[in-house]
Amino acid sequence: MLSRTADSLYWLGRYIERAGNNARGLQVALRMASLTRDVAQRDSAWRALLIASGCEPGFRETGQVATQETVVRYLAADPSNPSSIISCIEAARRNGRQVRTALTVDMWEAVNETWSEARRSTQQTFAPDNLPVFLDWVKSRTVLFNGAYADTMLRDEAWRFVRLGTMLERADNTARVLDVHHHALGGTEEDGAVGYLQWQAILRSVSALRAYHWVYHSRLEPRRIAELLILRPELPRSMVACYGRIEETLDGIAASHGGRKGECHRLAGEMHARLRFGRIADVMAGGLHDFLTATIDRNLELGRQIQGFYLQA
Repeated sequence: MLSRTADSLYWLGRYIERAGNNARGLQVALRMASLTRDVAQRDSAWRALLIASGCEPGFRETGQVATQETVVRYLAADPSNPSSIISCIEAARRNGRQVRTALTVDMWEAVNETWSEARRSTQQTFAPDNLPVFLDWVKSRTVLFNGAYADTMLRDEAWRFVRLGTMLERADNTARVLDVHHHALGGTEEDGAVGYLQWQAILRSVSALRAYHWVYHSRLEPRRIAELLILRPELPRSMVACYGRIEETLDGIAASHGGRKGECHRLAGEMHARLRFGRIADVMAGGLHDFLTATIDRNLELGRQIQGFYLQA
């Protein structure tokens, strides 16, 4: 497969996943804002969302204050933000169009129809009363795309590069969501109504609230939330599950290239092993924030290594 084709497939997966992650994050922030009376706490929730999405540096350059109106606009529709939902949909469609023949009919229709509908959005689409409908629509479209490529693609290189992009983006998002709320999980904040809302917000941000109750059959506890999202392989968005799929996918790509491997394979295997054999007691004892920050940094390095080994012509 040509590296430019692999690159387009990889970024198609990443951009679709990013759009869905931003939609979930916005939904959770809206819920937190509606349940929190204190204005400072509401604004703090919006700033936390910017940090979790990796968009805080770009937003800061705009000179705006992090409020519901400004953050919603920046993360949902701002064309100057390459990670806004609308920008992600545009980029996903652009990448999909470049590799149209590598996609199944269902995949292309999912991407193209999403793009067509997104183009019809107006300022009213992002008004407070209409925003929840838009965010639900974005989530449903990303689920549709993920289902289309899971159910209709041959398990060949094209499928592997879409999956690789999806899983790398998903792992990064889970780590960032946990990191931005690490104080609420590390025992440095008092347990109370606000703390409980934050614990719910963490789980809702990765669609794992019901999964938590199914696995633990108990009330929310910070340590168990961290364990679920970091070390439980049965949760599709846990870090260990994502890195397991990344390692598996990279091994499959290597096998189709005569077994040739690079630093990205070593790094993915190391990250997966660290999580697979890790214990939450050790993670918490060593500092949750330090652990997550190191993981985010290594995830960025993994992305660079994949880009250099497979995706650069």
